[in-house]
Amino acid sequence: METDGPVYVAADVHYLPCGGARAAAVVAADAAFSSLTGARVAVVPDVAPYQPGQFYLRELPPLRAALDGVGGLSLLVIDGYADLDPGGRPGLGARAHEEFGVPVIGVAKTPFRTATHAIPVLRGTSARPLYITAAGIHRADAADLVRHMAG
Repeated sequence: METDGPVYVAADVHYLPCGGARAAAVVAADAAFSSLTGARVAVVPDVAPYQPGQFYLRELPPLRAALDGVGGLSLLVIDGYADLDPGGRPGLGARAHEEFGVPVIGVAKTPFRTATHAIPVLRGTSARPLYITAAGIHRADAADLVRHMAG
């Protein structure tokens, strides 16, 4: 999937009841995700078991499969944390930043006890914040991007 300009992707992983995982990604032409240009889905038959603090071992293979062939990737938004504490202990987002070489924004729906540095962002009329962390982009800039995303 080659494009002429930057590519922005938001991706998530779902674990199948029969085993394995399905990763889905939406592709946009802008960081606000106001102009979607595609979607990708990949199924990975086997995934690592869940291990606290090692979530990336489970999530990276499906993400890798869903992003295979995406050219011009400029930003990746993931469901989860980029780093797990103010000291920078790497989470899924930091591992994805290393893997794909692009800025990664972690968007989590629930607080993680050690992620006291995460920036809470309210979108629209929601009373429940999203918790924003980032790798390769300043957290405040990432929070601002999420705050202004379409949808």
